[in-house]
Amino acid sequence: MKHFTLEELTRSATAHRLGIDNTPPADAVANLHRLVEQVLDPLREAWGGPIHVNSGYRSPALNRAVGGAPHSQHMRGEAADITVGSRLDNARLYHLLMQLQLPVDQAINEHDFAWIHLSHGPRHRRHYLALR
Repeated sequence: MKHFTLEELTRSATAHRLGIDNTPPADAVANLHRLVEQVLDPLREAWGGPIHVNSGYRSPALNRAVGGAPHSQHMRGEAADITVGSRLDNARLYHLLMQLQLPVDQAINEHDFAWIHLSHGPRHRRHYLALR
């Protein structure tokens, strides 16, 4: 992991506020490493600037607290919600991601590029979606 840390991939203000333990199990840590090495680090290098992680790993309790999907890849350490600061730049990052053809499972434009959900897992479906 060159540009991202385990701490930033597990940090959660909601977990802190609610006293939820968000420590990932070993298999989720391994998945986070793969997500960073195969998707996030190459994307960061191609972008040429910082990428902020809004949400990475979520324990099942944290996932419930934030209203996450019941089978969210966040709970397996296979997903991260990211931003580069603005909707316009997030849109540029999303299009760069598509051009790079990195092994994503899903890349989701969330709420008109408020952030981008990226996942990497065993399926590598390369789904590019938009959620409003």
